[in-house]
Amino acid sequence: MHERSSVGELVKSLRSELNRYSPGEKLPSSRALVERFKVSPVTVSRAVSQLASEGLVVTRPGSGAFRAETDAPVPAPGDTSWQEVSLSGDGGPEVVPRTVDASGVLVTLAAPPPGVIEFNGGYLHPGLQPERALAAALARAGRRPGAWGRPPTDGLPELRAWFAREIGSTLTGADVLITAGGQSALATALRALAPPGAPVLVESPTYPGMLAVARATGLRPVPVPVDADGVRPDLLEAAFRATGARVFVCQPLFQNPTGAVLAPDRRARVVRAARAAGAFVVEDDFARRLVHADAGPQPEPLAAHDPHGVVVHVRSLTKITSPSLRVGALAARGPVLERLRAIQVVDSFFVPRPVQEAALELVGSPSWERHLRTVAAELGSRRTAMTAAVRSGLPELTLPHVPSGGGSIWLRLPGPVAGEPALVAAALRAGVAVAPGRPYYCAEPPAAHVRLSFAAVSGAAEIAEGVRRLRAAVDDLPGRSDSLPG
Repeated sequence: MHERSSVGELVKSLRSELNRYSPGEKLPSSRALVERFKVSPVTVSRAVSQLASEGLVVTRPGSGAFRAETDAPVPAPGDTSWQEVSLSGDGGPEVVPRTVDASGVLVTLAAPPPGVIEFNGGYLHPGLQPERALAAALARAGRRPGAWGRPPTDGLPELRAWFAREIGSTLTGADVLITAGGQSALATALRALAPPGAPVLVESPTYPGMLAVARATGLRPVPVPVDADGVRPDLLEAAFRATGARVFVCQPLFQNPTGAVLAPDRRARVVRAARAAGAFVVEDDFARRLVHADAGPQPEPLAAHDPHGVVVHVRSLTKITSPSLRVGALAARGPVLERLRAIQVVDSFFVPRPVQEAALELVGSPSWERHLRTVAAELGSRRTAMTAAVRSGLPELTLPHVPSGGGSIWLRLPGPVAGEPALVAAALRAGVAVAPGRPYYCAEPPAAHVRLSFAAVSGAAEIAEGVRRLRAAVDDLPGRSDSLPG
């Protein structure tokens, strides 16, 4: 059984038995618990630590664990209703909103209920994460001299240089800032590049987390449609003229959610359009390392061929490793780098040094390239399995583009947009969680969609079962005939 599951079950068992012991009475020894529950000493230690953190037991080194003394009665809750008035307004326009809609982000962050297949996940399945390599890297990092000291505010020089090499040979470590993951980097970039109330051009559809960051910063997202070849330069140029925007956020490689790759003849035109408008391009290169084994050579980042500093580049190690390895990078040229640096320092001081050291250990180890090859092969295989299953089992759902990178597919539903929530709810009742398409649009969506992740599941068998459940959900929708209901 997985270690985390064992800990949870042991905690549940011990919690249910605590009433057998008087306050202050000693609990069975760790050895006795190991023998009784057939678990490892590490599992027992973690379970007891969790109970201690809940205030249910007290541990005494050398003596063991004891039931905690009876807690004092919990006082009656105070009256916090006054906060509704204080938080609701100040008599003036709200330039930067104080309330943030995180629902689109939480869809991919929240774990589904037990037994539900995770077609809505945003990260690699634990079986694809390099857990052993990460554990070894963290252990080695912790033993490095000065590993727990204060790091440079811009990040470790060696890690900055590594990211610079990954982005392109024209950049150096001096052009890079280390960030706490890609989401933090996007937030810093948008705060640095546009004032509250300003428009920001975004691909449509696009990543809900970026839309949430833009709105939380007080910006007004303006959609620019994408097709199978990425954002349309003619519409981008028109949007710059119409809005006066000074920022365009894009994902040129394996765009989320469509999986599109910006076509070669569009790449230079996008950068030229931004430069002509006196604007920046924020290049979110989140999926660079999520390329599939059969994809072939991929284009370099836009930032690799941008001597004029138009492109602010964002990338992260999180997607290709683990949700908890929140190490990313911001790369930029010119005066904007100083503004990015200032905002990051004010917000977070620096990324913890042990995390940076662990990232360096990981990418410098022989296991790193093996991990990349494994993920490339597995993602390609799972994409093929999912596209085949959808085409066979759900022919009424349209798959406009088969991606060669990333971890999901983007499906158009028949019928009007109003049918989308019904399908998402029915799917969850059938035991499969899917991501609704609405949060990927900053304006009214042109059609109903769902996004299905193949990266967050265990393999082909779970994909087949998830599609079977989704088929059952579609068939159970009220009023269904040959298409989804409106």
